[in-house]
Amino acid sequence: MKNNLYAWFKEGSMTIPSFLFTHYKKIGLNEQEVMLLLQLQQFIESGNDFPAPSQLAERMTLQETECLFLIQRLIQRGYIKLEEDKGQAIGDERYSLDPLYERLIDCFLQAQKQEKAEQALNEGESLYTIFEQEFGRPLSPYECETLALWMDDDHSPSIIKAALREAVISGKLNFRYVDRILFEWKKNGIKTIDQAKNRGQQFRMHQKHEKKQVTQTPLKDVPFYNWLEQ
Repeated sequence: MKNNLYAWFKEGSMTIPSFLFTHYKKIGLNEQEVMLLLQLQQFIESGNDFPAPSQLAERMTLQETECLFLIQRLIQRGYIKLEEDKGQAIGDERYSLDPLYERLIDCFLQAQKQEKAEQALNEGESLYTIFEQEFGRPLSPYECETLALWMDDDHSPSIIKAALREAVISGKLNFRYVDRILFEWKKNGIKTIDQAKNRGQQFRMHQKHEKKQVTQTPLKDVPFYNWLEQ
């Protein structure tokens, strides 16, 4: 029993991207094609990079001719590449699954891009609600357009929210003031929430210091005139 288990462990395991299982339909594959590709991957990892259709058919519920047809179709559609095996004798060939991996990577990046776009859209829609709540009224067409321009100008929704917060704290709740904050932050390379918070704190401390200096400046002596006695 131990020897049998040891032999089973020596067969090893095969790493399969979970993304393939969830998105094979999007890259144009069906269940038979996916299984054949996985069988090819297992053969390649086992050291046989050019299995015969008969070897594939032994592992699958397909006939040898069906396996050959699937391989030819996958090569034509750009999921498998037939290469010359330079490490062997001249004329020997090998299967490469690099085209499949490239398609998976492209599909993954596209899915990530779409997810970010949808997230930005949802955040953009919530921005309008947040501004209307702070202003206590519906936004005007001009204000809606301004908000859209901010997002088109590479201001993230989180940075726009932070600029609105600074305007609320400063008691200057208007779009012109928020726009001025965003302009100043972009000019100084402020791109994260932490950077925006630190910049806001520095600005308020500077204002407080200036106000304190003005308050402590002694007034000049002014001669007193009693205009009633003149």
